[in-house]
Amino acid sequence: MLHDGLAPVPEFLSARAAEIQKNAYIDKSYYDKYDVKRGLRNKDGTGVTAGLTRVGDVRGYYMQDGKRIPAPGSLSYRGIDVSELIAGFVSEGRFGFEETAYLLLFGSLPDAPELCGFGRIIAEYRELPEGFTEDMIMAAPSIDIMNKLARSVLAMYSYDPEPETDRRDIARELDRAMRIIARSPVVAANAFSAKRHYYDGDSLYIHKPQAGLSTAENFLYSVRHDHSFTRDEAGILDLCLVLHAEHGGGNNSCFACRLLSSSGTDIYSVIAAALGALKGPRHGGASAYAGEMLSCIREGVRDTRDDDEIAFMLRRILRGDAGRGDGLIYGMGHAVYTLSDPRAVELKKMAGALAEKKGVTPEYEFVCAVERIAKDVFAERDGGKKAMCANVDMYSGFVYNMLGIPRELHIPLFAVSRMVGWCAHHIEEVVNAGKMIRPAYKAISPEAGYVALDRRGGV
Repeated sequence: MLHDGLAPVPEFLSARAAEIQKNAYIDKSYYDKYDVKRGLRNKDGTGVTAGLTRVGDVRGYYMQDGKRIPAPGSLSYRGIDVSELIAGFVSEGRFGFEETAYLLLFGSLPDAPELCGFGRIIAEYRELPEGFTEDMIMAAPSIDIMNKLARSVLAMYSYDPEPETDRRDIARELDRAMRIIARSPVVAANAFSAKRHYYDGDSLYIHKPQAGLSTAENFLYSVRHDHSFTRDEAGILDLCLVLHAEHGGGNNSCFACRLLSSSGTDIYSVIAAALGALKGPRHGGASAYAGEMLSCIREGVRDTRDDDEIAFMLRRILRGDAGRGDGLIYGMGHAVYTLSDPRAVELKKMAGALAEKKGVTPEYEFVCAVERIAKDVFAERDGGKKAMCANVDMYSGFVYNMLGIPRELHIPLFAVSRMVGWCAHHIEEVVNAGKMIRPAYKAISPEAGYVALDRRGGV
């Protein structure tokens, strides 16, 4: 057995579950009473400003007379609009993830020699330490690749000869960051191979990274038994990596990264914490749920080209009568973007082109229809008061499916890309080290005195 199995919860704990829940519950009226910025958000949904950054910028609205006004979304890396960045390397027929990583880490676009040198270091660092795959991945395979990725990043600490070197040695900290960025795709691919073998009963394939291939090409090479992939397939995966590489300092996983960085801990602990945050279904975990939701809609209609049938299913999902039962349409809506998510806009364009080449245009048109109709269904429910757009999850899962990438790898791929942004924010936090992030919590428990043991009643 690879795990202990699900044992019954001890009666001692079961008997106290209700008591624990009662003592943990906080009436929501208290949040208004004490003006608590729950979730570090203002009442209008905007985020509380908690820091400054030069790494990335996310915009989806503007404020006018104290009101939040919807606007087309924009995403920039180091001041460069991501759409302009993509247009640049695509027009020149190049993969862009390595160039994007350089931009985010160093703060400016590389020239040709700098990009070449950076690429050589990334290629060299892809090689995992001797015995790492056997000892850290194969010896304790996990059914969840994100869990294994976080554990493996923490394990890299053990292979660092000087893990506690002063973090203010920026060259050394950057070196550690590049090793994590380079090795993460390899770890994810190997962790998936181990999961597929030990849990699914498939043959075990471990493919070493190949010199001369980009990150996107190496990933497809590693997860496919026959190593084969087309230039178009690698190109759209590269685009996914670029679009997921950074998303400002306020998103949950990046804030977790900066929170730990501010404490002075090591980069391995920082990135592992960010991975744990990204895994959550309210954050990066939603990307897997979007694909699940599309499958639910597809199975619930007789004709995927019938707008009325799709709308009927979407209304059921919103009511909690279908899908995951939580009333959420995954792939729609965002904390910042209102009229459009620039990542979804870019991915949608390339997804359509790849769908045509793969002969799955009807499937692509179905996803587009869900996006279009979902906006109307939300407007119908909310009276058109809230702007709603598709987010990147609506199309990333569809793209990964076209590439034959299993659902277990969808969130890890998101994480592999976001490593770059996390590392850039970590280094920025180190350079500007000063205050440890320490928000306040208001205690609302009534005062109580100590009661001697022999005078306490039983549960």
